[in-house]
Amino acid sequence: QLKLVQSGGGLVQPGGSLRLSCAGSPLSLDYYVIGWFRQAPGKEREGVSYITRTGHTYYAGSVKGRFTISRDNANNTVHLQMNTLKSEDTAVYHCAAAGRIAYYSDSYNFSNSADYDFWGQGTQVTVSS
Repeated sequence: QLKLVQSGGGLVQPGGSLRLSCAGSPLSLDYYVIGWFRQAPGKEREGVSYITRTGHTYYAGSVKGRFTISRDNANNTVHLQMNTLKSEDTAVYHCAAAGRIAYYSDSYNFSNSADYDFWGQGTQVTVSS
């Protein structure tokens, strides 16, 4: 059983930056596709970004060019660096790990939350002046 523990998040002014982290234990995150999802009040959950086992990355159009997902293999952690934050980025963010489909081709669309098996506890990101 994989456990995901999130850190980071908080309150930031528009234009600011935050980094979210997702640490896995006891299994290596190398075996999983790791995704980040967010849900704002009154809105559906949205796939923000993911990174595959081979390092292929995906970003939703709303965050492309501003967010960067990366693996920190030494610490069994995946980071989501969020720059130039906007008020519309305000949401609860969850990281998740997909194991059942982790060996699918990089051409597969891994942004469906139903494909993910394990979830972090969630962290609030608030962008406000």
